[in-house]
Amino acid sequence: MGGEGVAGLWYLEPRTSLGWVTGGTRPPPFLSSVLPAVPAPAMGLELYLDLLSQPCRAVYIFARKNRIPFELRTVEVLKGQNHSDDFVQVNPLRKVPALKDGDFTLAESVAILLYLARKYEAPDHWYPQDLQARARVDEYLSWQHTALRVSCTRAMWQKMMLPVFLGQRVPPETLETTLAALDRCLQLLEDMFLKGQDFLAGPRISVADLVAITELMHPVSAGCDIFKSRPKLAAWRQRVEAAVGEDLFREAHAAIMKAKDLPPADTAVKEKLKPLAQLFM
Repeated sequence: MGGEGVAGLWYLEPRTSLGWVTGGTRPPPFLSSVLPAVPAPAMGLELYLDLLSQPCRAVYIFARKNRIPFELRTVEVLKGQNHSDDFVQVNPLRKVPALKDGDFTLAESVAILLYLARKYEAPDHWYPQDLQARARVDEYLSWQHTALRVSCTRAMWQKMMLPVFLGQRVPPETLETTLAALDRCLQLLEDMFLKGQDFLAGPRISVADLVAITELMHPVSAGCDIFKSRPKLAAWRQRVEAAVGEDLFREAHAAIMKAKDLPPADTAVKEKLKPLAQLFM
């Protein structure tokens, strides 16, 4: 007779008289009363990402850097794939990133990053156990949603995506206001979070730095040289890239850095993206 197989799966060898080859996750009926049931194997981790999205890039870099095994499920937002029936089953909010871990699903990039850090026991510096060190990370993650996120996204869309991809004119005064708001956010980033330390929340890189750098690469992709007049911020960027690994950093940002070369959207795509365009104007 056979026995217990790899990862606790029951199997019977093909030489048995009953002819079973592999028996799935349950023992044959005549053994069920004497052998404990074996749970079904968990499905692998799936990450639903579009690397044109800054929070998706943060999740991607974190998972790759920490050697977390996952299946990449690409969701192209510009094609409206986030509204497909299949994706809505994973994330009813219709946003990326999204996570599926067996039967468990999760939305929102910060929640996903912290879930991965805890489940896979990432090195402590990513999300420290120390109460006050962790609070510094949380402080940045709470601030950035309505500050740097908004300014960086609007700058990229107003300077590149709206006029180049969608063919929509952006009034100069609108772009000027957006870039001024971005500059104020960058000053706060330096003065309140970076200060005189190497990284945003302390002496080592954390998820706060990943979330920040991926946001800043949005206006960079549109031609905004936000680091030129800010040597402190430029030095921080170099430290983040070195900590992540330059190859991984370039890989994660390859798509957004080529976004300026996207062909103009057709009428159908423009119609789908109209609500998004209005949001960033």
